[in-house]
Amino acid sequence: MDDLRVFVAVCEAGNLSAVARELSCSQSAVSQHVKRLERETGLALLERRPRGVAPTGAGRLLYRAAAEGLAGLGEALRQLDDLRAGAGGTVRIATGATTVRHFMAGGVAEFRARRPRVALRFHTAGSSRRCLEAVRTHEADLAWVTIGPDVDGVEQRPSCELPWVLAARADAPLARRESVSPAELAGVRHIELPAHSTSRLHLEGHLERHGVRLDSSTSVADWDTALLLVELGLGHAILPALPGWGGGDVVRLVPIPELPPLRAGWAARQWSALSPAALEFAETVVAHLSDV
Repeated sequence: MDDLRVFVAVCEAGNLSAVARELSCSQSAVSQHVKRLERETGLALLERRPRGVAPTGAGRLLYRAAAEGLAGLGEALRQLDDLRAGAGGTVRIATGATTVRHFMAGGVAEFRARRPRVALRFHTAGSSRRCLEAVRTHEADLAWVTIGPDVDGVEQRPSCELPWVLAARADAPLARRESVSPAELAGVRHIELPAHSTSRLHLEGHLERHGVRLDSSTSVADWDTALLLVELGLGHAILPALPGWGGGDVVRLVPIPELPPLRAGWAARQWSALSPAALEFAETVVAHLSDV
């Protein structure tokens, strides 16, 4: 690399002694850099002229390639410095439909204000399974997921627990309760969670242990839609209590304390291999969740 840098400098200056002065070394040392390249290539790279030197035909080929390569390498090294300092680069995040609104909003805003040069790329996936696949196949650096069974090639880190609640219209009998038991859910008109989702599998597994099976004629693709359908009077929904949800005048969120909470958090291929910017982004989001 030093030989190429010196060679490029000689071609641009057209003079060995000028480069020697710039590098605070002897003209002989500059010549040695060029001679090493000539031995490697087996070709003459410089020709002497009355007022200095100029690249030969072979030298011009090497100069163009070396100058372009060194410029690209220099830019890459600057970007690596930014990555090491967490000041630049790109963080790719796989998310579900409701993730950014309920889990990331405050963290994203703070991170953007602190790291304006870091590009954030959000890859929307319809389920935790797809988010995990995006991480596993290198489409994303991080994914916010419902924590489930281990997945080969992916590390999951729980960041928060989400207790289960029954979402019911305020005029429904169960909406007036302080809490409900799993057994009391058997007769409700149920709005199903997304098919094959981690949250639905978690819910159905625990309800089966209580001997409860739910019937439904309505299903949704995300939790926010389920809440809206409850408000419209299409039935009840059993949902994890998301940050920022507080019910309201139309819908009540009634705790179901006998159901173990759902866990959510980050997934990555390997935490130790994440860039400083990605780690800082993940930590910022979790720090904001603790304040909700």
